[in-house]
Amino acid sequence: MNKKHRAALIGLGMAHKQHLQSLRELDDRVEIAAAYAPSPARREAFKAANPDLNVTDSLDAILADRSIDVVLLLTPPRSHLDLVERCAAAGKHVLLEKPVEVTAERARKSVEAMDRAGRRFGIMLQYRFRSDSRKLAETIRSGRLGALLSGSASVRWWRPPEYFAQPGRGMKERDGGGVLLTQAIHTLDLFQSLTGPIARVAAMAATSPLRRIDTEDVVAAAVGFANGAIGTIDATTVAYPGFPERIELAFEKGTAVLSAGTLVIHWKEGGEERHGETQGSGGGADPMAFSHHAHKALIADFLDAVDQGREPEVSGREALKVHLLIEALLASAESGKTVTLEG
Repeated sequence: MNKKHRAALIGLGMAHKQHLQSLRELDDRVEIAAAYAPSPARREAFKAANPDLNVTDSLDAILADRSIDVVLLLTPPRSHLDLVERCAAAGKHVLLEKPVEVTAERARKSVEAMDRAGRRFGIMLQYRFRSDSRKLAETIRSGRLGALLSGSASVRWWRPPEYFAQPGRGMKERDGGGVLLTQAIHTLDLFQSLTGPIARVAAMAATSPLRRIDTEDVVAAAVGFANGAIGTIDATTVAYPGFPERIELAFEKGTAVLSAGTLVIHWKEGGEERHGETQGSGGGADPMAFSHHAHKALIADFLDAVDQGREPEVSGREALKVHLLIEALLASAESGKTVTLEG
């Protein structure tokens, strides 16, 4: 029987709720040993809401505690590399809230630090663990749909002024990127995992006049897949009131559509398959208006990876793929030229 893990939460901002609920429901496998945030106000608010948990004002104490073997890092993106390196040096396994870092190069350094330490490194890109996503991935792997011919990913979300009122929100200095790195990254990661490698992109990006930020909030691109198929990417946070993200993949034998937790496969030979249930995605004014179930499934896979000595399904190295895609999209938009991706 596998041992029960002791985990620490580092970062108690908006992202912690789904992680916390998931950990509580996995209490047969993991114990929440400590929670930390640099902000006294956030520590106090977390303690008031969770009086049964140990809230500490010392990150060093968490890292020095050898009984804590798992850390969930839920801090702003630009802090990730430093904290991952410190966790690696302390011998902790790390599950990191997306993105890995603000650039692909810093993300790669995080992966390398965890590799050197021989610890497991997972990234919270939970869309892969939705039941509809799992079903489509399984169907594609089976070969029943045939080869991909065309694919599109659309993330037409809305973020209100209140969202950007938090200091640094939407700014490169804090977040490292805009709609691609902060919001659409989940859909882009899932999209690429289903389609196979994207070989080249031709993109346009802009910052709308709706908010005072220095990152992109409108992006459109044509993409070419490694197998010769072509498609599109459309991502924005200016589409009021916010709409479910949508992935549409046209194959030789049918078309699959993922949207709002549901999968519909339209078969050329006749008939439809439907899977999943409509659910929130956080695409509107409340970014956290979605179920924690995919978080829970990803955390369970991460714990399995620790127990089995294998890579988690969404490892740090696997997550580098979506970082490289995002950087290629932005480079194409800046240069006005088609950009070829590595590999």
